[in-house]
Amino acid sequence: MIWEVSLGVGAGEIVALVGSNGAGKTTLLRVFSGLREGFLTVTRGAVRFRGEGLDGLDPAQIVTRGIAHVPEGRHLFPGLTVRENLRLGGYRLPSRSRARETFEQVLEMLPFLRERSRQLAGTLSGGEQQLLAIGRALMQRPTLLMLDEPSVGLAPRMVGVVFDLVARIRAAGVSVLLVEQNVRRALALADRGYVLENGRIVLEGPGADLVEHPKVKRAYLGL
Repeated sequence: MIWEVSLGVGAGEIVALVGSNGAGKTTLLRVFSGLREGFLTVTRGAVRFRGEGLDGLDPAQIVTRGIAHVPEGRHLFPGLTVRENLRLGGYRLPSRSRARETFEQVLEMLPFLRERSRQLAGTLSGGEQQLLAIGRALMQRPTLLMLDEPSVGLAPRMVGVVFDLVARIRAAGVSVLLVEQNVRRALALADRGYVLENGRIVLEGPGADLVEHPKVKRAYLGL
């Protein structure tokens, strides 16, 4: 259950949403992207994006508004190639020329995908699959990218690669809402952060300030 949660992501911001397992972080992202699948019901409140209400819209309609969601677990098509997975990410773009242009832009940001374009997605390493999942979301040309636990299960080197990519995505003008188990790195990267506990926001503020907050240190950093 989510109670009285109010949060926002400004243009060009990275906002981190952190909390323990079961706090409601994934549930919030699913509400924002319309992935309710019959078991998430919003009884009060509203979701707004760039001044427009998103309540009642299905996920495909929300994507066209400029919101892309990379869920935990990536959910790639393992039997399709890297190129095919990326192409599917851009299937709602208005023209083939727009899709080709976006495809090239994604490959410029993630050049290793060009080298692996004919490789089956299921044969990539976990870190490479995560980068492909983010690349597929970027094919939607989002204004807001929502990432759910992008570093989970990755080797330390790949964690660094993922966080570097998030920074570069923001530099390209895309706002990011980051749900992340690596609290220290997430808050260090974020402009602002929220701490969610038992479905409620209990702390919010600049990321650098939250990293130093005694409650965050005690509960999430082991200090």
